[in-house]
Amino acid sequence: MGKRLGRYVYIDNLRLFIIILVVIQHFGVTYSGFGSWYYKEGGNLDIFSNIVFGYSMSYTQGFFMGILFLISGFFVPGSYDKKGFKDFMKGRFVRLGIPTLIFMLVVEPLTNYFLLGFKWSEPKPAFLMYYWRYLKSFEFIGHSGPLWFAFALLVFSGLYALIRVINGTAVQKTHQKEIRASNIFFLILLISMGAFLIRLVQPIGTNILNMQLCYFSQYIILFITGIYAYRNDWLTSIEKRAGLKWIMATLSGGFIPWMIIMVAGGVDIYGGGLNWQSASFALWESCICVCTAVGLFAFFSQKLNYQNTLTEVLSDNSFTVYVFHTPIIVGLSLILKDIVLPPLAKCLLLCMIGIPVCFSAAHFVISRIPVLNRVL
Repeated sequence: MGKRLGRYVYIDNLRLFIIILVVIQHFGVTYSGFGSWYYKEGGNLDIFSNIVFGYSMSYTQGFFMGILFLISGFFVPGSYDKKGFKDFMKGRFVRLGIPTLIFMLVVEPLTNYFLLGFKWSEPKPAFLMYYWRYLKSFEFIGHSGPLWFAFALLVFSGLYALIRVINGTAVQKTHQKEIRASNIFFLILLISMGAFLIRLVQPIGTNILNMQLCYFSQYIILFITGIYAYRNDWLTSIEKRAGLKWIMATLSGGFIPWMIIMVAGGVDIYGGGLNWQSASFALWESCICVCTAVGLFAFFSQKLNYQNTLTEVLSDNSFTVYVFHTPIIVGLSLILKDIVLPPLAKCLLLCMIGIPVCFSAAHFVISRIPVLNRVL
């Protein structure tokens, strides 16, 4: 990828920013009770906390994983062109498949047994008995935790490689093309229509083997968009001023539509179905996703296309944090569970403690473990 060679340093910085948001989102779930996570303290929230947690987490959910798929798609064509099918898929398995297996077979069972052992009814089974049952039942297949992303990306990459083999010809890069407003509106409409249709059968809150298919319209389309962005050099063609207009439109104009949908929509927002509530929420999410992505790429490419020693270290360890942040933040949450603070304040406190701890553990401990330092 050429991390220090200039052009794509800003993408490393953007990926780092997104992964920090992932960690913050999981602290948000812990203390709001919204969504699914290993350990939750969320209780009765006041109106202000409901709104702050609800909007910030909805907004973040609307774009952060989609941007990671777009970034991933951006680097797939060049990697395939350089390595060919066999080495490309071998690299993808090492980089994505092995970390997923590590999480399924090591991180997940250890987190559930030792950190969340209080959930067991007495008598608690011996670890080896629990682990053998976990393996022989193939229960681990649906326990990828945050590594669902890596598994999905491995599947997407495999499909891309298969298409390239069938197609049989190399795809050339074209001259830089300007991203037009019409392209952005089309992408918003396409993602929202896909999300609406998927949620007819897979509403928000459901999953298959830990894959929340209700969001996969965004992920699939942005992964493909990333591939085309590489071929057409789109990401460097976004002017900062134009990009910031798009992101400011969502930051300033996203809250009121969200409130209207939440207040008037009721449970049908998340339940899917042929109704205006599901359609309007899918459209709102897609607007947030695409406009924020355009704005962030414009800002990072033109203002944050450099790294100092600290950001270089943080960037190098960002994926390691993604893989291993689960037991770290669950452990911190349990250590501090008896501290009595309002949920928002406690979430902020744990973010201030947890993010440095995650990156410190990744840099000073995990990345120095043999084998792990080869795949992370």
